[in-house]
Amino acid sequence: MSTQPPSISERLLSGLAATAPQHDRDAAPAIEAHGLVKHFGDIHAVNGIDLRVRPGQIFGFLGQNGSGKSTTVRMLTTLLRPTSGSARVAGHDIYADDREIRRSIGVALQDAGLDILQTGRELLRLQSRLYNIPRDQIESRVAELLDVVDLTEDADRRIGGYSGGMQRRLDLASALVHSPSIIFLDEPTTGLDPVSRQAVWDYVQHLNRVDGVTFFLTTQYLDEADLLCDEIAILDAGEIVQQGTPDELKATVSNDVIYVQVEGDELIQQRAVNALIQLPNVEDASWDFNEGVAVYTKNGHETLARVVRSLDDESLPFSNLRLARATLDDVFFRATGHRIEPGDPTQSGPPGGSG
Repeated sequence: MSTQPPSISERLLSGLAATAPQHDRDAAPAIEAHGLVKHFGDIHAVNGIDLRVRPGQIFGFLGQNGSGKSTTVRMLTTLLRPTSGSARVAGHDIYADDREIRRSIGVALQDAGLDILQTGRELLRLQSRLYNIPRDQIESRVAELLDVVDLTEDADRRIGGYSGGMQRRLDLASALVHSPSIIFLDEPTTGLDPVSRQAVWDYVQHLNRVDGVTFFLTTQYLDEADLLCDEIAILDAGEIVQQGTPDELKATVSNDVIYVQVEGDELIQQRAVNALIQLPNVEDASWDFNEGVAVYTKNGHETLARVVRSLDDESLPFSNLRLARATLDDVFFRATGHRIEPGDPTQSGPPGGSG
């Protein structure tokens, strides 16, 4: 009797996905865009985006709601025609080869159009037929996908009875039916509990590292971008304001950040910023409503005492002094001038997506 090969879930658990893929910088891009623009009347949702995503990358689009993330995805997946600019996906032009692009990609959007009266198995069977999977392979493909997203035991329940996390995992499975080389995930973990988020992350990492799938991932979660993405583009008001690997981006700000809550109005806060930015080894200082005054420095331990003395010298009362390592949150704030605040994706953005 022949031995059954391990399932995708078993391979994931066995750690075969431990080695990250190497990306050939000279390879033809999986996704590229030049001067991509989309206007909705007077709303300038996307303002001249340039992109180059290499095969095998997990590329992250990081931005808050309304920044243009979802609009960009809809243009790249041929669901929305750009106002101007050009793009190619899987080697195909988004204007001339839209059908070929749709055959080459998988797409899981924020507003997953799942039929709540179907079962999970029925949905995947339907998707398989739509993608012309040979009839004699449909059941085995459906079973494999249910295994991938850990829904085998719930496959014959109606989707309306699934949790939000289960529905997101099923939506991901439906995007994998035809074994695409590129998958677009638009806010894949928004609204999910921590366990479901981790499950989605595991599936994405597995498919990328074991099967070489390229991912274009939009997110408003800093930890998600830092964990998953090989490269990140920070999007603000429809423009890419900074781009690089997570380590490269974090290297653009100082090693340490000192946060201090200074008592008083905005004029008092600015007095504190002006005083602290003059200190030795301080590269920058800024203030925002949530975090208070942030002092960026190469040596936080040495600078802490100087911060205290400076505020005392200026007779500025303060509290909640703390030292932290620089994170993508600091990178985002330095690049955009505001903190990213994940929220309800249904509450903002241009027509056709939350941005």
